[in-house]
Amino acid sequence: MKNKKPRKTQQVLRIVVLVFLVGVLATGLFAFNFVIKSINPVATKSEVVTMEIAKGATLDASIQALYDAKLINDVMIAKYYARYVKLTAIKAGIYRLDKAWTLKAILLKINDPAGAVSTDVLLTIVPGDWARDIAKKIAAKTNHDAAQLLALWNDDAYIDELSKTYSVITADVKKSGTRVKLEGYLFPETYFIRADWSMKKVTEKLIAQTQSVYEKHKVEFNATKLAPHNLSTHQVFILASITQFEASKEADMKNVAQVFYNRLKQNMLLQSSVTICYALYDYTDWRACESNPTIDSKYNTYKYPGLPIGPITNSSETAINAVLNPTPNDYLYFIADIYGDGTVYFAKTFAEHEANVKKYLK
Repeated sequence: MKNKKPRKTQQVLRIVVLVFLVGVLATGLFAFNFVIKSINPVATKSEVVTMEIAKGATLDASIQALYDAKLINDVMIAKYYARYVKLTAIKAGIYRLDKAWTLKAILLKINDPAGAVSTDVLLTIVPGDWARDIAKKIAAKTNHDAAQLLALWNDDAYIDELSKTYSVITADVKKSGTRVKLEGYLFPETYFIRADWSMKKVTEKLIAQTQSVYEKHKVEFNATKLAPHNLSTHQVFILASITQFEASKEADMKNVAQVFYNRLKQNMLLQSSVTICYALYDYTDWRACESNPTIDSKYNTYKYPGLPIGPITNSSETAINAVLNPTPNDYLYFIADIYGDGTVYFAKTFAEHEANVKKYLK
């Protein structure tokens, strides 16, 4: 009877050790599988991504850039793995990398002095960027000063020079009183540029893309000059910039553009709060745009009839096309569900509009 307790204790110890070993094994297997997954491709099918490793980027910054481009599965594992396989001498440049490549294949590519497809830099302008945002982006990629770029974009002599090559740049662009005269013509796109390009050469790269879109829709641009729209080329860019700011989905943009046409036809104020945003120029909250309808600015469509004095942002082709090809409707009001998915809700009467405001903005 005296030996039973030690035997029982031994059995408990064996079970504890067994459970511990199983736990260690399970943890090890989980960690092993996690590492294997992390160094494997993010996709099974080929999908090439063009991305940039910035000049002077550290290993950590380069790995983060790969992760942001959705080319690798895990940042921490990638950092340790790069050091383990001694692939940390990453070269700056623009790369075309495939999501179906393993982590090692990607690291080998960006460690290869000949791996980059270009020593150019990528300049990405997104729809809705203001000229001042674009100037900052260019300054970050080149040795140019953002203030000097904005000054160039307000230079009448330079605008005259541009108009000789690019027919999309008309005399209306030089209208005095605008914040940035080339606002609206710096086309949103991803560009390959060189860091040593002049300010004019970078600018003309952007304007050339705007000209390309203009040529593509030339017939429609000409049609808007006639009834019922009666818009000049410059006015199309103005209305497109408001439409871009007001809606995010193509279908909504087409309906929003038609609402503005309907209001213009009835001599109603456009009353677009996004024009107040541009009139304010510096604000920290969108509510500031809503609460300043009396600000004295030619951009303020609550105070001044018709279109604002100039474009209020740089529009996508989608927004431009929405103005050229709006969806026919008889709405006079709309609001965007800024607390939801941004869907725009339309109304024919002010009472219907107020009901939408209470439902989606309160």
